[in-house]
Amino acid sequence: MLEEKIFEIYQSIKPEALKRIVPLIDFTRKLNKKPPIPLKEKMAEIEYPDFSKEKVILLHGVSVGEILSLENLIKKIKSNFNKHKLVITTGTVTGQELAKKKYSEIADFITYFPLDIYKTVEKFIENINPAVVLIAETELWPNFSLCCRQKNIPLYIINGRISDKSYPNYLKIKGFFNLVLDNYSEIFCQSEIDKDRFIMLGANENRVEIMKNLKFEIEKKTCDINLYSEGFKVFIAASTHKGEDIIALNAYHKLKSKIKNLKMIIAPRHLTRLDEIKNLVSNFPYSVGYRTKKDDFINKDIIILDTLGELSKIYDITDVAFIGGSFNKTGGHNPLEATIYSKPTISGPSIKNFRDIYSILERENASFVVKNTDEFYLILEKLLTDDEYYKEISKNCKNCFDSQQGAVDFVINKLKQVLLY
Repeated sequence: MLEEKIFEIYQSIKPEALKRIVPLIDFTRKLNKKPPIPLKEKMAEIEYPDFSKEKVILLHGVSVGEILSLENLIKKIKSNFNKHKLVITTGTVTGQELAKKKYSEIADFITYFPLDIYKTVEKFIENINPAVVLIAETELWPNFSLCCRQKNIPLYIINGRISDKSYPNYLKIKGFFNLVLDNYSEIFCQSEIDKDRFIMLGANENRVEIMKNLKFEIEKKTCDINLYSEGFKVFIAASTHKGEDIIALNAYHKLKSKIKNLKMIIAPRHLTRLDEIKNLVSNFPYSVGYRTKKDDFINKDIIILDTLGELSKIYDITDVAFIGGSFNKTGGHNPLEATIYSKPTISGPSIKNFRDIYSILERENASFVVKNTDEFYLILEKLLTDDEYYKEISKNCKNCFDSQQGAVDFVINKLKQVLLY
């Protein structure tokens, strides 16, 4: 078969061949202001701790989104499997930096996932000596999975998903994916849709289960902030970037004439933009307060959240949230920090960083991703003026969030079965 031949050629790629093209890749990355490839780490040419007599759990999250979503699972693995060593790998520089920042005191070793060249993968696996490997989301590596199978190392996809965009392309090379997926011990998916897609690509249906979504496993923080918001409707523009504050302010200004008790919070993503926001707000006829000054809604129309670490709590005293980073090329921010409080969210079209979360929220009619500012205003207006509609969407938020709980415990229970705890 053609797919088998392609797989055979893929397996035969030598480390030396890749090393020859790395300078060209690094030059391209430099032009795009990206750091060079950490080649030694990715080629498994670094000094590793001695894991030869250890029982190791290897957990991989390719980049920032995955590393963040794994937080509760990482903590629970460490507490439940204290006889095992925990190794965390990432695929990107930003993911590596975040993993070391967040988990350096939890993990026993943090490094890069190896490039998928058979000799490199083999060297990496021999050094790490994993008892089990967990790969987050959709990291399908032919050589790595084959090597794990040959060495009888249990290999699992967790939080598995296949996006709407990727699925049609994957179907075109279904035969190739069939060969790759056969190397995985089991695949644990986010949803029924993802389960069906993995099976369509050739996964054994007896080895695919639904585990729900790790990214929904966040904790609701107790809100100890009192802005005296009782009796008011509160709209928050959260994690805003340059150009987004004015969009939110214009919408607020337009709605204020219709909703006299409407208040607003602006929470910029970066506090370095405070002066810029102050200047913007000064062009509107509203009284402005600041969280650092302990201002509240009794005497202020707009409060600027000029503190760190309070955004995730303040959603509790809002009604509707605009999630920033979505009307520029940032790729959006996490809407679940508001959804956990059953608060509807609206985002612009740029949501690539959290596309999987938005797809679930939109499917359950619990969040809105708009194409432009006109659509943004219309949805915001309906949420703030139609009480029955608001209650419906708010209920959808709660139901959607609740329905996704249990993913961490699912993985822990599976590990206990595999590791005989």
